[in-house]
Amino acid sequence: MAIKSFKRYEKKYLLDEEQYNILLPRLLEHMDPDEHCRSGKTYNIHNVYYDTEESDVIRHSISTPYYKEKLRLRSYKIPECQDDKVFLELKKKINGIVNKRRAVMTFGEAQRFLAEGVKPALGDFKNEQVLNEVEYYISRNAVHPAIYIGYQRMAFFAKENRDFRVTFDSRILTRRDDLGLEQGFFGEDILGKGRFLMEVKILGAMPLWFAETLAENYIYSSHFSKYGQEYIKRVEEARNMNTGSLRQIC
Repeated sequence: MAIKSFKRYEKKYLLDEEQYNILLPRLLEHMDPDEHCRSGKTYNIHNVYYDTEESDVIRHSISTPYYKEKLRLRSYKIPECQDDKVFLELKKKINGIVNKRRAVMTFGEAQRFLAEGVKPALGDFKNEQVLNEVEYYISRNAVHPAIYIGYQRMAFFAKENRDFRVTFDSRILTRRDDLGLEQGFFGEDILGKGRFLMEVKILGAMPLWFAETLAENYIYSSHFSKYGQEYIKRVEEARNMNTGSLRQIC
């Protein structure tokens, strides 16, 4: 069982197809595609986010607090059996700095841990520490599987600094039913055709060439959150539906 910890800044940008087509060739001058993205390929990411019945986690998150955290179960392929590997992640954001604690385990182990509190067999102290953090988070928050979010990703690493990473997400699909990762890649596309969510992940300063490219093409950062966007859209639809019902009564 492996573990990784990430601490970095993340900036997000919403791009249309024209901006994406302009930006991509410039990136390739300074960056290499991820090993899974060679020859223009993308890979899928599947997530199940955990929240309370009252959506306390995402409501707190979109209020732009100084500190927030989310629990999610992630896979880079649709699990076909209990032994397939998945990632259990506790993502924290403190004053703009992202700290992601992650442990790898089998799909079956993750299900038993999250549903029944049965910890997987631990291989080392660090792994045990992360699972203890997740256990403590669950004890303080009555969370359950709340939403599936899947998307297609293309990723790049800077040639001279592997800590500088740029990803493009498209076909961001969400659903509130059939939440198991094993159910597949489907749902409502909350981004829309011909649009991309670019995420810039970096430990230090942004490279000058990249900052100049963004400025030249009028590309500005956004506060777009996949889960937050879906939640806001759902609340607005419910509000409009209730308003329409009141008008009919009147």
